Amino acid sequence: MEQKNATNKPATAPRPAAPAAPKTGEAKGGSALAAIVIPLALVISYLVWKFVMGDNSHFQGGNNHNNPLPGDYLGIVYKGGVIVPILMSMFLIVVTFSIERFLTISRAKGSKSIESFVRTVRQKLNVNDITGAIATCDQQKGSVANVVKAGLLKYQEMARERGIDKDQKILAIQKEIEESTALELPMLEKNLVIISTLASVATLVGLLGTVFGMINAFAALANAGAPDAVGLANGISEALINTALGILTSAIAIIMYNFFTSRIDELTYSIDEAGFSIIQTFASQHGEERVQNTVA
Repeated sequence: MEQKNATNKPATAPRPAAPAAPKTGEAKGGSALAAIVIPLALVISYLVWKFVMGDNSHFQGGNNHNNPLPGDYLGIVYKGGVIVPILMSMFLIVVTFSIERFLTISRAKGSKSIESFVRTVRQKLNVNDITGAIATCDQQKGSVANVVKAGLLKYQEMARERGIDKDQKILAIQKEIEESTALELPMLEKNLVIISTLASVATLVGLLGTVFGMINAFAALANAGAPDAVGLANGISEALINTALGILTSAIAIIMYNFFTSRIDELTYSIDEAGFSIIQTFASQHGEERVQNTVA
């Protein structure tokens, strides 16, 4: 009697796989990079501005309080004032994180063209070669391949499962792809907030330096008697140099931010395309098996 009850006991649905642990090591690594790069850029920029650009050899009479030598651009930039090293550090930060994001997103794309990878996976799915599709993911590597591989592994698990219906299996595959995507995409967007922030702040800091320069220029004009020509020239130089550095840094930051976001959108679209193919293939293959079992 006990054996009969055990035999008739309905099959319980398997517990959903626990989501993978967040990549805390990579997250801490990204935060540590920002904590190192930003102060280091400030220190390097100040040292270059103070001891390289402000060296007396770049100025008339061997004194950095005088006008810079004709055609000496280091001395000209030095005359931009104390805002210059701040703008220089922003420029270095934008360049550093742009290189870091380029390398990270390139690794996330994988070893081959992302379009070619998605096309190969879809071809494998069309012939129901799930093992071959997983092997393609192993060859491709990167964030997109990791998400697709997680979906394919869940596909195989659901194909062997007999305790739940087709709709629940499809939802399980879809959830696995979404969870894998949620773990991979934040790493692609990391540090982009720094670039986007500097895109706005650099212009404002440059305008602040422009205001300081114009204050010095008008102060030189306000002198009793003959205006201070040196002070006027230095004030105008300070204003123009800060404006130029602020605009340059902001322009580069905007271009790089838009470039990286477009690349991330491309990767996201590829993940969605591959995930849709996985779900559609499972639905069609499982549906055919159900029809065959009904006819039999």
